[in-house]
Amino acid sequence: MVDLQGPNRGPVMARNGLIAANHYLAAQAGYEMLRKGGNAFDAALAAAAVLTVVEPQSSHVGGDLFALVYRPEDGRVQAINASGPAPAAATPDRFPNGIPNTGPLAVTVPGVVDGWLTIWEGYCSRPLAEIFEPAIALAEEGFPITTRLAAAIAANAGRLSRFPASARTFLPDGNPPEPGQILRQPDLARTLREIADGGREAFYRGELGRRLVKASAELGGILTEADLAAYRCEVLDPISVNYRGYTVFGQPPVSQGFILLECLKILEGFDLAGCGFLSPDVIHLEIEAKKLAFEDRLKYAGDPKFVEFSVDHLLSEAHAESRRRLIRPDRAGPGQAPGQLSVGRETTYLTAVDRHGNLVSWIQSIFHVFGSAVVAGDTGILLNNRLCGFSPDPASPNRLEPGKRPVHTLNTYMVFRDGRPYLSGGTPGQHYQVMVNLQVLVNVLDFGLHPQAALDAPRWGNLEGNEVQVEARIPESTVAELRRRGHNVELVHPWFGPGRAMLIAVDPQRGIFQGAFDIRGEGYALGW
Repeated sequence: MVDLQGPNRGPVMARNGLIAANHYLAAQAGYEMLRKGGNAFDAALAAAAVLTVVEPQSSHVGGDLFALVYRPEDGRVQAINASGPAPAAATPDRFPNGIPNTGPLAVTVPGVVDGWLTIWEGYCSRPLAEIFEPAIALAEEGFPITTRLAAAIAANAGRLSRFPASARTFLPDGNPPEPGQILRQPDLARTLREIADGGREAFYRGELGRRLVKASAELGGILTEADLAAYRCEVLDPISVNYRGYTVFGQPPVSQGFILLECLKILEGFDLAGCGFLSPDVIHLEIEAKKLAFEDRLKYAGDPKFVEFSVDHLLSEAHAESRRRLIRPDRAGPGQAPGQLSVGRETTYLTAVDRHGNLVSWIQSIFHVFGSAVVAGDTGILLNNRLCGFSPDPASPNRLEPGKRPVHTLNTYMVFRDGRPYLSGGTPGQHYQVMVNLQVLVNVLDFGLHPQAALDAPRWGNLEGNEVQVEARIPESTVAELRRRGHNVELVHPWFGPGRAMLIAVDPQRGIFQGAFDIRGEGYALGW
């Protein structure tokens, strides 16, 4: 029996459909869509739209989206990349002092709306207006601000107050709201109606898009109507690896999803189950695999339209073996130097499944908390600051170029067993996404934990060097041994580690779904 020193919760069980999302109101919207006969994609889109309303600090209409989608009749997983490029006018010489993280100059072309419409056209079964109903109602009528959102507004009040529409939306009386106050966003409700009525044309080539560009330009932005009109998201084949007999699918570049799969390939060469759950050997190997995979990310990763690098090579057994040989079992290796990784802070995630076997793993973001902090005039749209995701190093494959997409931390996964869906999961957490997803997958695939236990288990995180944050529930003997091996371990709150993960498991033998949600966030899983 594994002792997690936690709430000992079991997963949510369902037979007909299930959704797990990073906010309970989003999970409720998706659940209601499933109950009305909508499919998993209808539920996911309803939840995603609600998340832009109730978690504006994490994702918005002015942000980016990635998703993995599976439909049994297609017999394959597809990857949606709805991330936007740098505006045509975003040249390096425009930013001699670096790209600002606040204001309209930090904005890339928003991809969320085209991603939404691509999924709706290809996979959904319900009218767009019906799918958007819960989000529109919450934006128009308001909802009680959660503790997490209130804290985010308070921490970013200085940024938000710089822009009139942002201040009007989030600081209505000039001060940060308290938890429980009602937040209304009538401009956003109107925008969602315009998208429901006019589709992508309304946003990318219509009056709504023109108002967005005008509002950005009035604040000094360089996004143009031509930038919007040229945008289309990509529908791609996913990348995948075999891990201990399971097929693990991930997002292809520009997502850094290949890092998660590379970590798994490195770890496949070690007997993790034989080492023991939460043992120093397992955590040491996970950390070292992460360091080596992130080295490859910094060395190779860039927009494949601008940069050539072989993901197949990075995920090959030969490459994994060459990386394994660099791991010292008794000593921590060097990690990423301070400042090498651009750090975004806010993202949101959801996953859904239905009785027909449709499955979706979905993540969307505006990068930093409240993105650029710019609400574009009367559109109610909060704009991203993803331009900060480019590297300031002119030699980096991820350097800024007009029309180029920055490398994204956003990644989701699906796991198939014997050719059939088994797991769908993901998490917010910028670069921690890879680390949390890795730990969750090892917990399930190597140690046999059920989905909720896999999420409740203690976590570690490592961004720079040998600095490792671990939740204080990890055994003292493990912490002591990690320190002896050279890891600079910092104990953090027992339930305050990285990520707000969600996970669905499919059990075709019993005909049930299991859903799990992270106690570290405000999410929920609902099904029936």
